[in-house]
Amino acid sequence: MDNVTTKRALVLINPKARRGQESLAPVLDRLRAGGLVTQVEPFEALPEIARDIVRLRKMADLVVVCGGDGTVSSAAVAVMESGLPMGIMPMGTANDLARTLEIPMNLVEAAGVIADGQARQIDVGTVNGHAFFNVASIGLSTELAQGLDPALKKRFGRLGYALAAMKVMAKANRFAARITEKGATIEVHTYQIAVGNGRHYGGGNVVEETAAIDDGHLDLYSLEMKNLWKLALMLRSFRSGRHGAWKEVRTARCVEFDIETDKPMPVNTDGEIVTATPAHFKVHPKAISIFAPAEQGGAFSSRG
Repeated sequence: MDNVTTKRALVLINPKARRGQESLAPVLDRLRAGGLVTQVEPFEALPEIARDIVRLRKMADLVVVCGGDGTVSSAAVAVMESGLPMGIMPMGTANDLARTLEIPMNLVEAAGVIADGQARQIDVGTVNGHAFFNVASIGLSTELAQGLDPALKKRFGRLGYALAAMKVMAKANRFAARITEKGATIEVHTYQIAVGNGRHYGGGNVVEETAAIDDGHLDLYSLEMKNLWKLALMLRSFRSGRHGAWKEVRTARCVEFDIETDKPMPVNTDGEIVTATPAHFKVHPKAISIFAPAEQGGAFSSRG
């Protein structure tokens, strides 16, 4: 970044994020060393982050969001509308967007990525107007998000997710849903429907083997096995994005999906419950600019 031209960074902090109580002093020092003037704004609830961006966007040249995937997604629509580039401080539990973009988990190194000033245009998914970067889902993961104790999540991280997941799976039931793609509707009985925009979700699972966050489409999968415990056999496939090879997993790829259920069901986007079915999913290609390391031979896409 050219240090002669001073740029203003609006730094938004979620103190409730898993690493939200860590000192930001080294991060701010690194940003300032890169020629940025920082304005720090903590917030108490996720809806406040969008209001802060709208209120302060004319006073900033870029936005830095300090928090997890849910925090970053909560900022997305306001950042898109502001036209400002966004930096990420990966301070959550899973940090899947940072993983997809190869942003370092070390916060000072992540600040260095922002200070270097190299931004990448990436896609944003929306469901009923709510943004998500990684995945939006109905069913199991939503029940997990609703049942996960925030204190457990903050203290135990991924282990907390695993403990909560075991409880959810023990009492889960399939539900009926209708999926519409390109005007054609199919009815399914499923434990979960997930729609991915990026590559990673759930702490490192892969949405689909060839998925990328700038490929201009969404990847859907539906878990239609009769015995949910068969998921245990599929775990390695989900880590690599090859779960579509199982006959019990329906997959589809499109730019828009509509999903209806017999009664309204909550929708989880990047770890936060934001809306309910009926749900309209849409991809917005290259809708936002995020500071990220330079690509190394197609780092953001398995096709590279």
